[in-house]
Amino acid sequence: MSYIEKSLTPDENVDSIFSIHWFSYVFPILFSFIILGIPSLLKLIFTEYGLTSKRVITKTGMISRNTAEMKLNKVENVEIHQGILGRVLGYGNIHVTGTGSSKVVISNVSGPMDVKKKIDSLLLS
Repeated sequence: MSYIEKSLTPDENVDSIFSIHWFSYVFPILFSFIILGIPSLLKLIFTEYGLTSKRVITKTGMISRNTAEMKLNKVENVEIHQGILGRVLGYGNIHVTGTGSSKVVISNVSGPMDVKKKIDSLLLS
């Protein structure tokens, strides 16, 4: 069971789980033959991004755990950040900005426009 599923409140449902784009794995795999690439690869493997009926959630870490969560009713802005390679290969970063200075970043996600649309659709409902 993933962290996102474990952290649900009784009246909350998982709407979407987002995946990291395959291209993000290329360099850590190539460099995993060198000791420096293994931590990067492990970080990617143990990263979770999700959207529930109430929150946007990111979780990283294998042994230690770092999470960032934002309630949907606190979201003010959803932005897509894509470079040229991201546009060509279909990945990018989603920046969810909330009230005050809070921010949740979903990095290297596949289909960033679809992710933004899912977040926006939950914000409008």
